[in-house]
Amino acid sequence: MDELTREFLIESQEGLDRMERCLTDLEERPQDAGLIGDIFRSVHTIKGTTGFLGFKRLEKLAHAGENLLGLLREGKLAANQQVITGLLQLLDGLRGILKTIEAENAEGTGEDAALIARLEELQLPAKAEAKHAVHARAGAATPPGAHAPLAKTPAPPAPAHVVGKNEPVEAVQGLAEAETDPARPRAQATAAESSLRVDVTLLNRMMNLVGELVLTRNQVLQATSADPNMTLLSRRLDMVTADLRESVMKARMQPVSNIFSKMPRIVRDLSQGLGRRVRLQVEGQDTELDKSLLEAIKDPLTHAVRNALDHGIEPPAEREAAGKDPEGTLKLRAVQEGSHVLIEVSDDGAGIAVERVRQKAIERGLITAERANQLVERELLQLIFLPGFSTAAAVTNVSGRGVGMDVVRTNVEKIGGKVELDSRAGKGTTLRLRIPLTLAIIPALIVRSVNQSFALPQGALSELVHVPPGQAATAIEWIENAPLYRLRGKLLPLVFLDRLLMPGVEHRVATERDNFIAVLDADGRRFGLVVDGLADPEEIVVKPLSSVLKTIGLYSGATVLGNADLALILDPGAIALKAGVTMRAEEEAARAADSEVEEEKKNLDYLLVEAAERQAAVPLGDVLRIEQIPLSRIEYIGYRPVLNFDGQLLPVEDSGGVLAAAQGNPDAQIIVVVCREGSRHVGIAVSHVLDVAAGGDLFEAGTAQRTGGVTLLKDRVTGVVDLGGVAPLPATEQAPAEWSQIAETVA
Repeated sequence: MDELTREFLIESQEGLDRMERCLTDLEERPQDAGLIGDIFRSVHTIKGTTGFLGFKRLEKLAHAGENLLGLLREGKLAANQQVITGLLQLLDGLRGILKTIEAENAEGTGEDAALIARLEELQLPAKAEAKHAVHARAGAATPPGAHAPLAKTPAPPAPAHVVGKNEPVEAVQGLAEAETDPARPRAQATAAESSLRVDVTLLNRMMNLVGELVLTRNQVLQATSADPNMTLLSRRLDMVTADLRESVMKARMQPVSNIFSKMPRIVRDLSQGLGRRVRLQVEGQDTELDKSLLEAIKDPLTHAVRNALDHGIEPPAEREAAGKDPEGTLKLRAVQEGSHVLIEVSDDGAGIAVERVRQKAIERGLITAERANQLVERELLQLIFLPGFSTAAAVTNVSGRGVGMDVVRTNVEKIGGKVELDSRAGKGTTLRLRIPLTLAIIPALIVRSVNQSFALPQGALSELVHVPPGQAATAIEWIENAPLYRLRGKLLPLVFLDRLLMPGVEHRVATERDNFIAVLDADGRRFGLVVDGLADPEEIVVKPLSSVLKTIGLYSGATVLGNADLALILDPGAIALKAGVTMRAEEEAARAADSEVEEEKKNLDYLLVEAAERQAAVPLGDVLRIEQIPLSRIEYIGYRPVLNFDGQLLPVEDSGGVLAAAQGNPDAQIIVVVCREGSRHVGIAVSHVLDVAAGGDLFEAGTAQRTGGVTLLKDRVTGVVDLGGVAPLPATEQAPAEWSQIAETVA
């Protein structure tokens, strides 16, 4: 069942429940126009929606009921007990069809002719009176001796319990027995029974409380880490907190179809007004996002779609002249990538004329000509997001006023997201909105600088580099006072965090202690942030900044750490801009390559690891994170090693014998590489993480067939870890006896 039908069932069941309450009250207050109006709206809503969903049987029955209720609402029919009984029959009939739709995803072939005939029969008194009134008006000019129409005599009240003329008595009795007989098995809960509408304000309050609980959890874990008697309790608190946080987050999640569903109408109206022919393609409508974030990106997404139609897709004649299909394609795509949701708006239009962007920016005084000539193509595209920028030749009701794309970036960055833009002349443009799954809680790496702690969001963190004491002088190179680090043969620009925090103080590279480089990717700018020290990663609760700290331009929020220290959350994008990190021309050329080539390059990147003195390669695209943990955290279900990972069991593969070799050493530390394998997560136990390198295909001599399971890594044949070979943990219905023992121990 699709989400739209499920939502219709929930709303319809709620409407029928409200209708039943109103019908009960209507027997006591038959003249209450408000009750009759509520009942009419419930049936009218069902009838209107069924036509859209194609449920003809339901629409026909609701239409018959709507006609009867219309006469009641207009005062042409009295709400006597026979009419109310007929409406209750209508209520049961509608409920029956809704249950069939939910169970079978179809209306079924039941007969409603008798019930529809009964509803039409109840309308006869009103129709007869209307006919009589017509005759009365026609005879108003008759001679004085003519008889006047008799006054209407009210119908006598019906008995306390009356079954309508065509009412299915057996069905009503069976329903009553099912409701009152406790021995009968209860049917599976309906969509309405299994759902509950909760005010968003209450959910926000719950999320804030969960955030405070996460802070408390972090402090408890740190306080009890050295107490073995508290280990089990703190671990249990960790699991419950993680489960509670996940549950509250899921309660706030809604599918992006809630905003995607409004785009077909916008595309249709705008394309007709602009004289375009556009085919809309939508993917990933089931992708879920926090409700508050979903509301926040509604306007940016609308701006992006309007901009793609106005500036991107050409008129049919221009497309045909360029050898294209006269009908353009606009594609909306949503997909979850880690802790973010990526929403793309792509068109196959003319693309963005970069030189025209340069000229317009100079004409409008948004940038100097000297600075504009220094920018590479990708940086020139960023000028589109400046306030007041527009390439439109004239102001229309769609564009030309210089607002729109700046609104897109501003609104997305307000919620911690990023906006990326790619365009190829003659091929089209893709706008990407990278939105965090939630605003409240994010994973972060805690770093130290100038004797203070700072939180660095892991979403922008690519890797960490350790520069040992004594090597900083040679490892860090200087070109025109700009520090650089040669990472796998490529120069990486460096930014020293202490110099940003204390710009007026002279700083020198520390050669007598460790230096750590956090390699970051912020808005397409890749650089290394040099910090003094590292602490364990934490899940942090984002708190808003005061207006004073916002003006500094280095921070995106604040948080309280597990040791109760206050830490500011670093903003990698703002740091890159403030430090003047730019994108090199060769990087720009690489980013402009075809998406297929880029995907192929990703597939050739591997994490080189060592297990039991044997090297192996793990596909880098499948690596989620790397954890260094004490051996005591590894537990066993039978013979299977598992790790309690964020409140869930993670199967750990020990093909290299790392765990077995560490047994008996209570202080042993092991490394677990957490990977994605399809829809599940698995862990690989290794002794060392050596490097990240690009691999190459190997072919069998004589056959030229590509060999599987190995790659050429740093001129050495290296086996690739088979993540699919990690056996899954047993499902609930087939769990072994060891599971129950573990559960009893934890409880």
